[in-house]
Parts: sequence; structure tokens; C-alpha cells
Amino acid sequence: MLQPKKTKHRKQFKGRMKGNAHRGAQIAFGSFAIKAMDEVFITSRQIEAARIAATRFMKREGQLWIRIFPDKPITKKPAEVRMGKGKGALDHWVAVVKPGRIIFELDGVNSEIAKEALRLAAQKLPVKTKFIVRRDYAGA
Repeated sequence: MLQPKKTKHRKQFKGRMKGNAHRGAQIAFGSFAIKAMDEVFITSRQIEAARIAATRFMKREGQLWIRIFPDKPITKKPAEVRMGKGKGALDHWVAVVKPGRIIFELDGVNSEIAKEALRLAAQKLPVKTKFIVRRDYAGA
């Protein structure tokens, strides 16, 4: 599972997700990608499940890039604990995803395989996505 090796602070505020993504909104590495249409926190487990679904379908052909990284810690208090007594212990890590952010990129496979692999990956994610193709893709 993805998580930072080292952080400056152990706990963070949740914050707000306003506006659209400016960074990571263009295809950079592959020819095909899925782009987020909503704002959401995606956990490291969801990223890993989507990665496995896509690579299994591709049968070890092509290359997959993960364009998001879970670097925000989310805390949680144990069940049936009264209010107060400070912030809870670290529970899991999430990636902050805004609308327009590229989540996964693919290359080295044909368009039908890429579309199906990314569809299977998108099913594992809690966000509405859109399949996009690089502008200068010729189609082999």
C-alpha cells in the first residue's frame, strides 16, 4: 500500500477541496488515462485495488502510471469512545483528488484493451471518471 516514508507532522486537518485541479490535469506519460470528475479522498487501498484490476486485465502488457499519491493522514477514534480527549490515532492515508485530475495513465496496449482496463480500475474508485486519449495519439 502507498504511504509516505516520512512526514513533517503526524496529524493534519482535513481541509476543503475547492476548485478544479491545475496540476496533474494533462496526460504526461501514457496515451490513455482516466480523469476524475468530482472531488474526493481516495484511500491507498482503493488505489491499490484499481491498480491490480487494471494490470490483471492487461496481462502484464504495457505500462501503468499512478498519478496520485496518498499523502494526507486521516485519523479515527476507536468505536464507542466519548467525545473529547484529543484527536484520534492515524487510521489511513488518502490522496486529495479534485475535478480534472488524472488518476491513472496507460501505454503500450491498443485502445480497446486500455479502455476496458481503465474501466475496471475506475469501478474500484469512489469517484466518477472519464476515459481520455492523448491529443496526438495516432492509433496503432
